[in-house]
Amino acid sequence: MTPDIAELLESTALPDIVEELSDRLASERGARAKFYDGIDEGTKAEFINGEVVTHSPDRAKHIGVRGNLENLISNYVRIHRCGTTLSEKALCVFPRNDYMPDICFWLPEKAASIEADTRKFPQPDFVVEILSASTEAKDRGQKLEDFECHGVGEYWIIDADKQMLEQYVAREGRFQLALKSGSGEVSSEVIKEFKIAIAAIFDGKANLTALEQMLTA
Repeated sequence: MTPDIAELLESTALPDIVEELSDRLASERGARAKFYDGIDEGTKAEFINGEVVTHSPDRAKHIGVRGNLENLISNYVRIHRCGTTLSEKALCVFPRNDYMPDICFWLPEKAASIEADTRKFPQPDFVVEILSASTEAKDRGQKLEDFECHGVGEYWIIDADKQMLEQYVAREGRFQLALKSGSGEVSSEVIKEFKIAIAAIFDGKANLTALEQMLTA
């Protein structure tokens, strides 16, 4: 039990607070149902703390970085048959919020629930978000906290402009920064034995070299 909850339980205002929270969550459930009914396959939108967040089109640099990394992860996962990888439009359902990360990976246990017509996906085991000016605060704040609390084992935050990778790995239910670098190599803990040069995320030639090494290993 956290200190904040312990203090709340001792508060004489607890019944009023619980009622207010219940009303808020009921309102969010109604808004979330409308979000599910209204979203279409061509829209990138998320439901965060009761509000619909619609995203503008990505920059070419953002798309290129996502494509480079997805290329390597998805091919590795296919070769080793170790799960499922999807990108950008996969709506991942968390207890309160719904996100569309840049790249998601599910280990076989969760991947088994994903079918051809699935539109709402389980919480991923591994997530990648590529920063933009409009999303950085949520990627580093709300999403990191939500992922940490709800079983995401590994979270990569990528800055395409600075060509920098941050790798967060779950340790006893909390994310720890395992790596922050723009050079060298990164090894995933969730996608077993997946190891790439960080340059392959940002540079097309390095990406092709990494892919060739993967296919001939």
